[in-house]
Amino acid sequence: MAVSVQPSAWDPPQYPVLRYVADSRWGQEGLPPGAWFGRVSAVVEAPDGRIVVFHRGPAIASVVLFGADGHATSSWDAKFGVPHGLRVGPDGHLWLTDVGRHRVLKTTLDGEILLELGTPDVSGDNERTFFAPTDIAFARDGSIYVSDGYGNSRVVHFDPDGGFIRAWGRRGSAPGEFDTPHSVTVAPDGRVLVSDRHNHRIQIFDPDGNYQTEWRHLGATQGLTFGPHGDLWAMTHRSIHEILSFDCIAGRLMKLDPETGAVLGWLPTPGHMMHEAVGGVLWVASLSGTVVRFRPGWKTQEPNGQREHL
Repeated sequence: MAVSVQPSAWDPPQYPVLRYVADSRWGQEGLPPGAWFGRVSAVVEAPDGRIVVFHRGPAIASVVLFGADGHATSSWDAKFGVPHGLRVGPDGHLWLTDVGRHRVLKTTLDGEILLELGTPDVSGDNERTFFAPTDIAFARDGSIYVSDGYGNSRVVHFDPDGGFIRAWGRRGSAPGEFDTPHSVTVAPDGRVLVSDRHNHRIQIFDPDGNYQTEWRHLGATQGLTFGPHGDLWAMTHRSIHEILSFDCIAGRLMKLDPETGAVLGWLPTPGHMMHEAVGGVLWVASLSGTVVRFRPGWKTQEPNGQREHL
């Protein structure tokens, strides 16, 4: 299929800024005394309303759970090497990628390990190993896609129990090849979207890994996700050079047309991965060490007519 052609998302503003209210330091004041976030890699809202933060820092365990009020309720670790991707699976369990130890974990919200994919601390490109896997996505039939990732340049497809189905991709820039497949998500119609970050494109495949088309107008995309109502979101930056030079602080969260990739609106934010909750709240994990919460709405005036001190 032909490459989808869209105007650059980074041209002079031609897309509306979406109307949300941002809390750029969500959860910071709710951490235990002496604790702080390291580089926040991912954040999700669990089905029971708890917020789960996956981060890289020594002051508190890698997985921190919060109540809706922003106060930490618990934390746990699984001897992670480098935390990276975090998703909520169809059954409400967590799925986490560990790029440092070349593995993918399925766990309960409270840290019980239910399934481990990959061979811990062994890198490879066969049916039993990853090389720095980055993200996870789920098909309607319960099967699992893993973007693999920093060391390999492929997508690996598993059945719901973790049995290997297939893998596709190799390093390169041709259709179906990758240079850092950084994120993966599955559309409601079964298409598999892959953030081919260093190639500055999103590639789109059918469920069996057959190339369909690609979008090249968004820059270097970090995270991709479909929300519960079918909205498609991309955390993106102008280029991989901008990501590496500015450490992810100059990004945009873009809402996309899921059929064409056209930009429907955007929000200015640093970010790595994101999650849309059932109620429409957007959660953004930033490697700057913060969690950003975007609530639908718009401030039309300062509280009580007073100017806020920013």
